[in-house]
Amino acid sequence: AQLVESGGGLVQPGGSLRLSCAASGSGFVFTAYDMSWVRQTPGKELEWVAAIDTSGASTKYADFVKGRFTISRDNAKQMVYLQMTGLKPQDTAVYYCARGGMGGSYYHPDGQGTPVTVSS
Repeated sequence: AQLVESGGGLVQPGGSLRLSCAASGSGFVFTAYDMSWVRQTPGKELEWVAAIDTSGASTKYADFVKGRFTISRDNAKQMVYLQMTGLKPQDTAVYYCARGGMGGSYYHPDGQGTPVTVSS
């Protein structure tokens, strides 16, 4: 599976960004996987942010983003999105999409990620 993230950038506190993840790969059945967004800041471990089930009907969020972030997917386009609002400086990180996550565990992301910087 190949997962390519995009949409990151520099935003002021309180601002919004929409991240996208494009999935592809020979033999990769996108609709067979729950999908997640995870993030990492320098020197820290990966931190799970949100997950969505295979159909898009069910979602889960880390407490620190509940009410601010929304995960969604478009199975026809093999895309996963993360709408981020009310951004805080502590949301600054490189964001990755990953397979899995609804059950707690996820595949380690191997994409480049997309950096998000929240700063005035």
